[in-house]
Order: sequence, then structure tokens, then C-alpha cells
Amino acid sequence: MNEHRYTLTLSCPDRVGIVAAVSSFVAQNNGWIVEASYHTDQATQQFFMRQEIRADSLAFDATELRSRFTKLANEFQMTWQVSDSAVKKRVVLLVSKQDHCLNDLLHRWRNNELQVDIPCVISNHQDLREFVEWHGIPFHYVDMQNKHTAFQKIAKLFDAVQGDVMVLARFMQIMPPEICTRYAGRIINIHHSFLPSFAGAKPYHQAYQRGVKLIGATCHYVTDELDAGPIIEQDTVRIDHGDTPDDLVRYGRDIEKTVLSRGLRYHVEDRVLVCGNKTIVFR
Repeated sequence: MNEHRYTLTLSCPDRVGIVAAVSSFVAQNNGWIVEASYHTDQATQQFFMRQEIRADSLAFDATELRSRFTKLANEFQMTWQVSDSAVKKRVVLLVSKQDHCLNDLLHRWRNNELQVDIPCVISNHQDLREFVEWHGIPFHYVDMQNKHTAFQKIAKLFDAVQGDVMVLARFMQIMPPEICTRYAGRIINIHHSFLPSFAGAKPYHQAYQRGVKLIGATCHYVTDELDAGPIIEQDTVRIDHGDTPDDLVRYGRDIEKTVLSRGLRYHVEDRVLVCGNKTIVFR
């Protein structure tokens, strides 16, 4: 999508007239809505909306749009934001030694399939430095011997490059609670199992021991509860009794790549709204 658009996302207590009020606001400003999605969560009676508006249909910029929308947002007690497609999200990638997710994301980035900026890659190993720098992206090594100091450095690097989202592309470290809280809703992880099954270490080996017939991968937001954050995207592949743990790992790498890339794309396109420990994903 190359057309310049503004994306309005919001959630608020459900009531009559929300869609009409927002649509009328856009129409009164000569706005052209090109995509619209709505959902009410029945359990919480919370309403969710996403609208894309052609930027050239408005006589003002995103800053003025936010200013004008504030009154309506306050009336309906909305949690909301307006993003500008001309301003790319800044994605900081964290990796360890495994490169399949990193390689896939960089490939999609180079081909403009994933329209983001990648200001840096952070790793607790030096193995992937040459590969990352070949792409023209700064590589930062962080020694994890002192975990507290290491995560302080990661946060400092993320803030210094004005990161929007932190992606754990098989970064084999547990994020501390203070980092999870500080960047709530801004850290995405790929876990190599179909959560909530087989959380924690070596999920493919757990799956093999359990004798499952499907394995999967899960893209989710990171919280201070290990592998239990709101799920953005998942997928599975069928296996059988003849597959070894190594086979499961090999099959899983393909799922991990596609699930992470889809989940990240949904996030940077503002298609994901969090509802408690669940997500609303407007695909």
C-alpha cells in the first residue's frame, strides 16, 4: 500500500452512535474512508474500531486531525490514536544465534514487503554481526553476564534510536518485568510452539515427548508472565510418529518465520488492538 493514509484506531465502552459519530466527523471534514473495521467484545462490552482515511481527502495534516478528533474522543471515553502511513514505524530487532527469523524479516524489509525502518539490531552474540552490517544496519552486541546492566543498555539503545517496537526474533533471553512494563504493547516475541501448549524452553522436544500431531508457532506481545502475553498470530503444521525432534525443529523454523512476519505487519499497520489478555486483529 503506497497511497498516503491516516489510520484511526480506537476502543471505548460500547454504546449506540459510535460509528455514526466517527463517520460523521470524517465526512464533515471531507474525509474519504477507504477501509473500516468494527468489533464489540461481548464479555467486556468494549467497542473497537479501525478506519483508514485518504490523507489527500483532508485539508489538514495528521497533527490537526488528532487535535480536531480529541473532543469526540473525550465524549465517548476513547483510547485512540492516529498514525500516518508516511511515517514508518521504527523496528528494533533482537536476536541471539539463530538467524532464520532475522533473515526473513530483513528480506521482506529489503523488498519493501515490510514497510518499516530498522535502525539497529541488538544481539547477545557476535555471530550475526557481519550479516546484519552487510544490510547496512548498525549491529550492537550486549554482554548478558550482568542481566540488569544488559537490559538497561538494551533499553537505552532502543530509546536512542526512537524505536517504536522491539521484536524478539528468537532472542533467547527472558525480558525482565521492568522492561515489559516500560514498553507494554511494544515488544513482540515469536515463540516456537502453539501457545498455551509447551511454554518455556525446548517446546519442540516437549511436543515430541507428548506425541502431538500438530506443532505450531505463536507471535505475541511480551508481558512479565513468560509466554503468556496477548496473542497476535499463530499457525500450525501436521507431523507424524516418524518425525524426530530435529524434524520438528526444522518444520517449526518455517512456521516461525511466517507467523512473526504476519504478526509484525499487523502491528505496524495498526491492525492489532489489545483487549485484556486477548487481541482484536483487523486483517
